[in-house]
Amino acid sequence: MISYIRNKQARIIASVGLEFVREEYFKKLNAKSRLVGLVGQRGVGKTTLMLQYLKSNFKPLEYLYFSADDVYLTDSSIYEIAEEFVKLGGRVLAIDEIHKYSNWANELKSIYDSFPNLIIRFSGSSMLNISNEKYDLSRRVAISYVKPLSFREFIKFNSNINLPLFSLEEILNNHIELSTKYVFENPTLYKNFLKYLQIGYYPFFKEDEEEYLNKLFNACEKIINEDIPSVNRIDYAHLSIFKKFIAKLIYSRVPYKINISALSKEFGISHPTLMHYIEILESTKLIKAVRKYSKNISKKPAKIYFGNTNLLYTFSEQFGLEPEIGTVRETFFANCFDAIYYSDIGDFRVDDVIFEVGGKNKSFKQIKDVPNSFLAIDTDYTAEPNKIPLWLFGCLY
Repeated sequence: MISYIRNKQARIIASVGLEFVREEYFKKLNAKSRLVGLVGQRGVGKTTLMLQYLKSNFKPLEYLYFSADDVYLTDSSIYEIAEEFVKLGGRVLAIDEIHKYSNWANELKSIYDSFPNLIIRFSGSSMLNISNEKYDLSRRVAISYVKPLSFREFIKFNSNINLPLFSLEEILNNHIELSTKYVFENPTLYKNFLKYLQIGYYPFFKEDEEEYLNKLFNACEKIINEDIPSVNRIDYAHLSIFKKFIAKLIYSRVPYKINISALSKEFGISHPTLMHYIEILESTKLIKAVRKYSKNISKKPAKIYFGNTNLLYTFSEQFGLEPEIGTVRETFFANCFDAIYYSDIGDFRVDDVIFEVGGKNKSFKQIKDVPNSFLAIDTDYTAEPNKIPLWLFGCLY
């Protein structure tokens, strides 16, 4: 079995380049913790990260990489593979798609406890499954969520243009200097941004741009049809509700203002069930729920966006619609922040800052005389205080 795995891993790792590495996650894989897991949506690049980690740090005989869904492994447990590997002097065990293996958490726990010198790295695409099972490993594992590419990462990967990481404070205080400098140094920057909004969040756009949206849609279908029912006790007939909910987001055209009572009545389910289904979709990162800012922030979302603009374009194409550009802009901005709130004044609140999102001709009318407020506008650069090019927020990570 080990010889079969090594032959296969040699072919796979030979095709992996080191020209573009996502440094944040590379550092987490290089951490001292013996057990590190990467979780994230299908297609965000977890496999590539693990292979780059192995290729950069170890000799071929020191590591063993395989996918838990390999049909040739059905007669062997991952514990048995680990045990044989350690006897041969192996140092690093790397397992892809761990969620495809039944009872994976308990078996990893046994491997961790039985072989104290073994480094273990794993990945999983079903965030629901990983989140549900990781309690068995809570004292042992360091879990890292791999986000889709930021605009900063995309433009490096796509055009070899280096943009720095910016803090929100830097963007608010220095947006004129920053946007002017980097746009004039890189004339294709804004063109890259427009491409990123459509097909730039997942690294597999490099494989085939024409089929990118279809592949992304297929990945989303697997989340709904496989991941969600595999972890949650949901009647198969109720899966149609998740699809109907997504259809609501598409057909609303503008950012979807949710009415829990009306929607639960329309779907024929209770309020708590609908809220539970929304929480499930949030946990898969298919949607981003934005709640209204107040001293006691409600659990009920005020607006629902897709998890990124590529998902918006993907589902819009499936429904034969063109996304409304204002919704595209707000979707991008909302997903630049982990903690962001809906605001009655302007569009969003981040910390104590109010933002209104719009096109390059957007005026200050809606946030006139509002202290600590800014326009986030869809343009390449700006020379006006309190008007910030939208793309700059894509450099926050």
